[in-house]
Amino acid sequence: MKFVEQLDRAVEKNNSLLCVGLDVDLGRLPQKFLAGNDPIFLFNQEIIDATKNFVCAYKPNSAFYEMYGLYGLSSLIKTIDYIHDAGLPVILDAKRGDVGHSSNAYAKSAFEVFKADAVTVNPYMGHDSVQPFLDYQEKGVFVLCLTSNAGFKDFQLLGCDEPLYKTVARHVKEWNHYGNCGLVVGATKPAEIKEIRKIAGEMPILIPGVGAQGGDLEKSVKYGGRRAVINASRSILYSADPGAEAKKLRDEMNKFR
Repeated sequence: MKFVEQLDRAVEKNNSLLCVGLDVDLGRLPQKFLAGNDPIFLFNQEIIDATKNFVCAYKPNSAFYEMYGLYGLSSLIKTIDYIHDAGLPVILDAKRGDVGHSSNAYAKSAFEVFKADAVTVNPYMGHDSVQPFLDYQEKGVFVLCLTSNAGFKDFQLLGCDEPLYKTVARHVKEWNHYGNCGLVVGATKPAEIKEIRKIAGEMPILIPGVGAQGGDLEKSVKYGGRRAVINASRSILYSADPGAEAKKLRDEMNKFR
């Protein structure tokens, strides 16, 4: 089944555009998890159990697992397997992108080793650096377009005839031969989400930044459209009741759909 079909099915099943980012920081985990043999997986397991009826996807950021070495990577694999057992898709937030043979290796890692259903990639090196990911026709490829960090203005607004982020969106639309492309656009840029959606057509748009980063939830939902995937991480993971927080955010989004 293609990623976009998995996504549509999860959106319909849970009536949700919410994606939960599994960005685990051992320094913030309660003691009850640290006492176990695999605190990262145990924490993720509890989050997934509490939120799986309110989300359309999960998005583990590989950096939060890589920094713990082999242990972290093992926990990531176990986490992805557990999400699949719950019948939900996984977007691996890895922001890969390199010369062709290196991207081949990165794509194989994301899709064959970690078994992610989609991955985030950086388009800076051009089409040949993204093509190895696109060749996995059943998998999703979310291309960085307009990000929510403070330094986005250094490059993403530059351009001759139009801002670079619009050029990226147009290229990704051209690359979408297999129907497996998507874009990453920060929730802190609602007006630009509206513009990008016009370019992107029916492609999924991954929208991080509605939680701790303070993005505009209402406009992200309205402008992101039916294939918006709206991510929240810390605001759910480290809340007093992650399940209740996920449900609250899911229900709030649905008011604007």
